[in-house]
Amino acid sequence: MGGTMTDGNSEVTPGPTGGGPPAQSGGHLTTAQGARLYESDHALKAGARGPVLIQDHHLREKITHFDHERIPERVVHARGAAAHGVFQGYGTAGEVCKAAFLAKDAETPVFVRFSTVLGSRGSADTVRDTRGFATKFYTGEGTFDLVGNNIPVFFIQDALKFPDVVHAAKPHPDREIPQAQSAHDTFWDFVSLHTEATHHTLWNMSDRGIPRSYRMMEGFGVHTFRLVNTAGETALVKFHWKPRLGVHSLVWEEAQLIGGMDPDFHRRDLAEAIDAGAFPQWELGIQVFPDTPDQTFEGVDLLDPTKLVPEERAPVQPIGLLTLNANPDNYFEETEQVAFHPGHLVPGIDVTDDPLLAGRLFSYLDTQISRLGGPNFGQLPVNRPHAPVDDMLRDGMHQSAVHTGVAPYRPNSLDGGCPFLAGADTGAYVEAPVRVPEASKVREAPASFSDHFTQPRLFWLSMTPTEREHIIAAYTFELNKCVEQPVKERALAVLANIDPRLCEDVAEGLGLPAPKATVPLVAADASPALSQMGGTWPADGRVVGIVADGSTDPDGVRAARQAVLDAGMVPLVIAPTGGTLDADGDPVEVQRTFATARSVEFDAVLTAGAPAPAADAHGARDAKAGNTGDMGRTGKAAPDPRVVLLLAEAYRHGKAVGGWNGAETVLEAAGIAPSEGPGVIVSDSGTEAVRAAAEALAGHRAWDRFPPAP
Repeated sequence: MGGTMTDGNSEVTPGPTGGGPPAQSGGHLTTAQGARLYESDHALKAGARGPVLIQDHHLREKITHFDHERIPERVVHARGAAAHGVFQGYGTAGEVCKAAFLAKDAETPVFVRFSTVLGSRGSADTVRDTRGFATKFYTGEGTFDLVGNNIPVFFIQDALKFPDVVHAAKPHPDREIPQAQSAHDTFWDFVSLHTEATHHTLWNMSDRGIPRSYRMMEGFGVHTFRLVNTAGETALVKFHWKPRLGVHSLVWEEAQLIGGMDPDFHRRDLAEAIDAGAFPQWELGIQVFPDTPDQTFEGVDLLDPTKLVPEERAPVQPIGLLTLNANPDNYFEETEQVAFHPGHLVPGIDVTDDPLLAGRLFSYLDTQISRLGGPNFGQLPVNRPHAPVDDMLRDGMHQSAVHTGVAPYRPNSLDGGCPFLAGADTGAYVEAPVRVPEASKVREAPASFSDHFTQPRLFWLSMTPTEREHIIAAYTFELNKCVEQPVKERALAVLANIDPRLCEDVAEGLGLPAPKATVPLVAADASPALSQMGGTWPADGRVVGIVADGSTDPDGVRAARQAVLDAGMVPLVIAPTGGTLDADGDPVEVQRTFATARSVEFDAVLTAGAPAPAADAHGARDAKAGNTGDMGRTGKAAPDPRVVLLLAEAYRHGKAVGGWNGAETVLEAAGIAPSEGPGVIVSDSGTEAVRAAAEALAGHRAWDRFPPAP
């Protein structure tokens, strides 16, 4: 033993290195000063449903220490991508909110940062993870930060547990692996023991955990906020970002391939779409609820961040349009140094007593001070308000403002009494005067917070058969990566309380018996709005690969390329070598070669004929080529095996594939029957093939190509 500890005032012996007292040397959880703790799941509140009290030293110490664990990288959301844009208000929020930036046709500059949660700055974009969706509105009334995720619920209900869930999800502390993944023991140990995490975990195991693009990702404010209108009336709301392109995802094999081939896939996609003029757009919407004393809506506790309200019961009302139209000039100065805070509010938008939100209101400011070197991070250009600032805050590290006057205090007479206080009639931010009921100081949660399975079951029942198959596969993959058998068994016990089919199929994949549910399975109406499948969406910005070689009619390739552009999509020509096709005429530029192209960077692949093997189509030069030779089955020379692989992978991932001018040969070589169902295209011309591909892309993928298990 490196040290001993006993009750009372006994001394602690030095650790094995002699460098001070040992860590984790006692049998009881304590504060950093050794005070034993009787509870560590709930912050100290004024009553079970009341506000969190700032006197809670344990909460502040735990969150503060967590916020300062890593310098200078963000502890969470370290890997991000961002863009500038504009938000245009519809004027439809006026009945519930007086914020000026929501007025009809009001335009507000914005900066939006998307991110993964778990990985470091050097991790990959396409890992299975929650994504951040943080928007900074530079309004004339001050900065408003809407700091959300692509999942509407969270792992925990109380901010006191935030260091725990992140410590569990981060790489194991002994080996610092696995990076940016939840497929390991400590994560599943935590979420199987702390079942309030079940709802978020299920979302993360769904297709939402591996989005196709930031442009095709929904965003949520997670918490319930309070809005105030000009008459002083209040309403409770949840914020939603709805992408104009629809909500779409990768398939798991595709995500894994991208992680090795292009770990910058999502940030590249966002930047290139903006450069191409395919500006991403989202509508901001709100679900509106009465501001009742119990702050519930049809049985859903609105203060519980692990719960959502189905859109069928509270429709999302559009209130404005976000358009991203410019990339950052410098990653560090803007994307890395931008500092968000859920406490950056404007008149008309207020917080509620959500205990997770309460901790965030403390944590974000503390984090920015540590990460950006002091309290003046708000003076950095990307963080600077577009409204006048006269805050009486002075000095500190990195102070760049040149303050005048001699009286940075009030009241004063030496500076003429300035600055003056504002009233509500002159745009002051005044908190909504919400009544706080008399209560005892307790570390508890409302009884409604203890229901951990009703909403996960609602989510499961709302999924299509294909989405359910993906969820089963995700749980099976992740839990098979765990080593500890009790962790797997507890995770199965949690799944049994969601749905027996889910539990049984995952248990079969793990080679374990399926346990029975320990709580009654609730009846729940499905919420179609929770599913990503079944609709049609614009194909704007989708990437179409056009395969050609020296024997291809360049006019046909040129026409197909133009048809892709006319449809608002992005064409990439793939050929045996770089350079151009038809150098003697109007050349067609080649963007990818058979060696560099891979199916995962395309939404659809079309081939102008059946390109013969290129000069580098041998395994010694390119392992993807394998061995070339006669196809045997057709008696024709084999197409280039890299093109065959390209089409086979794209087909396997549900993408539109096909072509013209003899494309049947390469489709058959890839094991794809030319007449085989949706998304397989054989046309007489490139323009017709592109038209068919655009129609197929409206549904994102040919999901019915692979029927789910009965």
